[in-house]
Amino acid sequence: MTQADRQDHDPYAVHHLRPGPQANAELGVVVWDPVHSLWNGAMLLGAVAAVVLAFSWSGVAVFLGLTGATLLVGHSVGFHRRLIHGSFEAPLWLDHLLMWVGTLVGMSGPLWMIRAHDVRDWGQRQNRCHSYLSNQAGVWRDYWWNLHCRLELARPPIFAPLPRVADDRFYRFLERTWMLQQLPVALLLFWLGGASWLLWGVCVRVCVSVTGHWWIGRLAHRQGPQTWLVDGSGVQAHDVPWAAVPTMGEAWHNNHHAYPGSARIGLYADQSDWGFVLIRILERGGLVWNVRTPDNLPPRPALRAARRPTPAPPAAPRRSSTQTPPAAPAAPAARRRSGRR
Repeated sequence: MTQADRQDHDPYAVHHLRPGPQANAELGVVVWDPVHSLWNGAMLLGAVAAVVLAFSWSGVAVFLGLTGATLLVGHSVGFHRRLIHGSFEAPLWLDHLLMWVGTLVGMSGPLWMIRAHDVRDWGQRQNRCHSYLSNQAGVWRDYWWNLHCRLELARPPIFAPLPRVADDRFYRFLERTWMLQQLPVALLLFWLGGASWLLWGVCVRVCVSVTGHWWIGRLAHRQGPQTWLVDGSGVQAHDVPWAAVPTMGEAWHNNHHAYPGSARIGLYADQSDWGFVLIRILERGGLVWNVRTPDNLPPRPALRAARRPTPAPPAAPRRSSTQTPPAAPAAPAARRRSGRR
């Protein structure tokens, strides 16, 4: 097994970076990113036009349906759990379909998404990192930085996508044409419902998806409940319970920092995780396999319980893999022997 293969199979690794001894997550400057700034600005203007000039209830319905579908299938299951973390395997045709839908969300192409995610993930694992990576700047500065700028580190890690990503021609095609992928959807919506459907189904959807991604990420790195702490990480994650449904389970971010390679992010019986529900459906249909969850991951020595939760009657498990909060800060291996994490 090559080093890249070992890294791909490590459920706790940052897969697509080679930091090196000189890499520094703190020293850098934030500069304007014209491509993403103009794109996000255009989507915002289109969203305002949709509300002011082209409001219709059918347009709102199109927005809700397409936003939910693209966030679930493309962003949560496709880009995040499959592409970035490799938490399950899928046939090439399904993998490419997931990546196309993920591109339709409108944030960027797959390679940009990997790099942006992994640099932030790596930076938050260091003792100190730039406030761009930790979301610790003021709210309006943080908004401007994340939607209209990029961070240029003085000593960045080397971006080295794993072979399964770097060698995929379809990924590179999506990377070159990610904005153009909205065109067939826009034409279809205009043909079916006119300007209202186009503006609500493209501009409002992209604007809300991109802005919501930043906002939930900001909250998840600043405040909220915690079950786990990762020793050595300068930025600890929090859960954002009210956002669990609209994010398809991604808002259980404290769980995700604890088990980044897990396809299941909502670990407990009362934590909604529609992304994992879809993955289980695909698994039962034989369309995905090697689905990783905390039950089949190796112990993580750096992981410990954040606090002793208030005692409560145990919830009836949905599946054998359902987890309940740890009764005390015990080693992950000990919880695993008892069927809990």
